[in-house]
Amino acid sequence: MFFSSKTWPRTCLRVRAASLSLVTLMLVGASRVAAAADMTKPGMSTKAPVAPTYQWTGCYVGLNGGGGAIGTNFQTTVNPGTYLGVADAAEVSNDGTGSHDNSNFIGGGQVGCNWQSGTVVAGLEGDFDYFPGNSGFGNNTDTLPSSNTPFVIGQQLTTNYLATVRPRIGIAADRNFAYVTGGVAFTRASYTESYADNNGATGAATASSSLTGWTAGAGWEYALTDHWLFRVEYLFAAFPSTSAAGSIALGDANNSLHGTAGLVMQVARAGVNFKF
Repeated sequence: MFFSSKTWPRTCLRVRAASLSLVTLMLVGASRVAAAADMTKPGMSTKAPVAPTYQWTGCYVGLNGGGGAIGTNFQTTVNPGTYLGVADAAEVSNDGTGSHDNSNFIGGGQVGCNWQSGTVVAGLEGDFDYFPGNSGFGNNTDTLPSSNTPFVIGQQLTTNYLATVRPRIGIAADRNFAYVTGGVAFTRASYTESYADNNGATGAATASSSLTGWTAGAGWEYALTDHWLFRVEYLFAAFPSTSAAGSIALGDANNSLHGTAGLVMQVARAGVNFKF
């Protein structure tokens, strides 16, 4: 194909324009291919940001409920006197000594604060629970050795609450927190000991007192959300004995009567807290 001298410059311009267009298309296509290749390179995929580890620092308030049991060790002492002789007094003392357990519902609330450093969480908590404990026993199968007179001796101890103030310390793994705890426990106990026999003699010894003891236990807590927490917990509490003094009497004849009741409590409960 031949070009005249007049058409050659226009033909060259057209060829150059076409060449530039072709080169531009090639560069655009290459850049798109490179971008697609970069997106498929291993290790270059995008990931959702990792959620921060849950922090337990803060204060909370909540409710709890579960089951509790009280255990009591009763002891009776009857001194020889003008009504019961040595053998009779010893028999009544022996039959009035024993132990008994009782369980019931427990429910209440708690408030506390936690401080976290690394994976270690320490805190302080106070709680108050309604706990209607009622433990007792009666012996009505024996007789006085000196006269074969049937007699009955019974003991009973009741409580109506359990309160504690306890430090807590444990290990946190994100939203899980396992801990041990121990501190001071409080309750109020009402104690009654009674005696009666077929001769018509009666006796009683009563006492009511607020008790301060110790408690220890363990638990596990889980953060359902940033503010709502669920927990399960076990506590053991022990208290000083409650003592009472009275007498057994028939007319002017009498014997002194002493009774004591030791008290322990066990609690298994679940609860929810709101963390501020």
